[in-house]
Order: sequence, then structure tokens, then C-alpha cells
Amino acid sequence: MSDDFNMSMRKFLKQVGVTSQQEIEKAARASGHSGPFNAKVVLTIDGLELEHVVTGTITGTPE
Repeated sequence: MSDDFNMSMRKFLKQVGVTSQQEIEKAARASGHSGPFNAKVVLTIDGLELEHVVTGTITGTPE
């Protein structure tokens, strides 16, 4: 993989991680509920015929 591709992919994944965490925290606070919350992320990339699913559980209480 080229350095440009690798850096671009890492930048995208960092943006996904940071913005997703912010949105999860905001929604959890607004709900007034504590976890567990079941989560699912679906990543699709046009042109690569890629669909990648990640599921998990978020536990604890939002601050």
C-alpha cells in the first residue's frame, strides 16, 4: 500500500472514531439511561464492494 493510501485511510478512521464517540456520548447523556447499549457499525465502501459490520456492547453510565 502506498503511503498516501495508508495516511488517507488512517485519517478517515480517526475521523470516524472521534465523531462516533462524540455522538454516542451526546445521545447517551440525552437519553438519561445508563448502559448497556448494544452498538452496530456498518462500513461500506463504494468501488470495493465492501460491507464490514462491527457489533459490541457499551457499558457504564455517561457523564
